[in-house]
Amino acid sequence: MATITKGIKQLCAEAEAGIETWTVDDALRHHDDDDVVFVDIRDVRELWREGAIPGAVHAPRGMLEFWVDPESPYARDVFQSGKRFMFFCAGGLRSALAAKAVQDMGLAPVCHLAGGFGAWKKAGGAVEAKEPKLPSSGG
Repeated sequence: MATITKGIKQLCAEAEAGIETWTVDDALRHHDDDDVVFVDIRDVRELWREGAIPGAVHAPRGMLEFWVDPESPYARDVFQSGKRFMFFCAGGLRSALAAKAVQDMGLAPVCHLAGGFGAWKKAGGAVEAKEPKLPSSGG
């Protein structure tokens, strides 16, 4: 059996030490700021189940680096906007790793939300329902 040399706690602590972290109060204050893009990295099934922050861009964690890289065939224009990107997940761990990864790629400025979507909801932040998108019929 292989033994890892660094666990998720250490990875997240190292990520947090190298990135800016916003409190839920910071996020609530900047929610309507046109210069800040909220980026939801949760799995789409989490959005369907829990809802989403209105106006947030959904960028699933598994595709994030591909969407950020302008040379990637999967690049998304939103990540070339020059705005601040505030990443969040359900509880703040995946978003710390995501913010560190894209910061290491050179995307700036970036930050992440301590406590994630759960903290947002608990603080009374706006939430909108997200319904599964069904494939359109060719009909």
